[in-house]
Amino acid sequence: MSEHYYTKDPKTKSNPVTWETTLDEKTFRFTSDSGVFSKERVDFGSRLMIESVDLSDYPEGDLLDVGCGYGPIGLALAAKDKNRTVEMVDINQRALDLAAGNAALNGITNVKIHPSNLYESVEGCEFAGVFSNPPIRAGKQLVHQILEEASRYLKPDGYLTIVIQKKQGAPSARKKMEEVFGNVERIALEKGYWILQSQKQA
Repeated sequence: MSEHYYTKDPKTKSNPVTWETTLDEKTFRFTSDSGVFSKERVDFGSRLMIESVDLSDYPEGDLLDVGCGYGPIGLALAAKDKNRTVEMVDINQRALDLAAGNAALNGITNVKIHPSNLYESVEGCEFAGVFSNPPIRAGKQLVHQILEEASRYLKPDGYLTIVIQKKQGAPSARKKMEEVFGNVERIALEKGYWILQSQKQA
C-alpha cells in the first residue's frame, strides 16, 4: 500500500512549497510539503469550514484541531479569535513541523502544536470546539472514532465541526454524529462538501 498522510514519519522525499492565500478575509502564507495532506493550496473543504464557522456562538474556552496537517484550519481559527488558544494535533511529524513554521510565518502565537494519535495527548481536557478535516484515506473506522470520542473532550454547549465530502461518507458521518450527540446540522454545503456540526448538550 502506498504511504498516505496519516503516517507518523513520512518517507516521501521533502519538496516544500510556499504560497499566499486569503481565508475569511485575512491573508496567510503557508508552506506545505510532500507526505502532507493538500500540498500546494488550502483544500476546498478546509476553506469552506473556516469560512462557515462563527466562533461568537461558542462557549468560552480553547479549541482543538484534530489532524491539523500543516495548519490552515487551526491557524485561521486562532486568527479569528485571539482570546482563545487553539491546540493543533496530528500524528504526522512533518505536518506538525510545518504547522509550527506556518504559525511563526503568520505571527500567530495563540496556538499549541504537538503530536497526538487522535485525542491521546489531550486526555482530560475540555474544549469549546473540536474541529476536524478527518483523514478519509485512513478509513471509516478511524473517522468515526474521531466523531464518537469528541464528546468526551467538549465542554457543555461546545461544538464538534467536521468537513467531509458526500461521496466520501458524509451521510454516514451525519448519522454517527446524530447518534453520539442527539443533534446534527449541516451548516454549509458546496461542491459536494458538507460542513457538519453537533452541539454537546449541557
